Amino acid sequence: MTLQETISTDLKTALKAKDETVLGTLRLIKAEIQYELTKTGASELSDTAVMQILKTNYKRRKDTAVEYDKANRPDLSSKEIEEAEIISRYIPKEVSEEEINLAIGEAVVTLGAVGPQDMGKVMGNVMAKFKGQNIDGSKVSTLVKQALSAR
Repeated sequence: MTLQETISTDLKTALKAKDETVLGTLRLIKAEIQYELTKTGASELSDTAVMQILKTNYKRRKDTAVEYDKANRPDLSSKEIEEAEIISRYIPKEVSEEEINLAIGEAVVTLGAVGPQDMGKVMGNVMAKFKGQNIDGSKVSTLVKQALSAR
């Protein structure tokens, strides 16, 4: 079952269970998937494309929760966090820092990287290795900078 089908099935389950929070969150995700389908003209999105939609929505909700906390609105913040948790059910566990560091080490040796000027090559290699997995690009960037500045 594809990720898109799983979301549709869970949407129907939430509708039957009258779970308003899950239902509202999945409806928004489904609407964004439908928008992408309309834009591309495809009948179904790849799991990678759906995963990107999910990651974007997850990050958006986390950022919004932080802003609501700053504005002293814990009621709205908790709603955003709850929606982010619902979305996180569909996102695989994030690649660990150890795995990223190992991949960076391999990329540095393979590419013969000698300093910060090789950051783009190393970043491209590491991100390609984890394509389709849940990986934070800014975390990778920071770790690559650390590894290359130590050389």
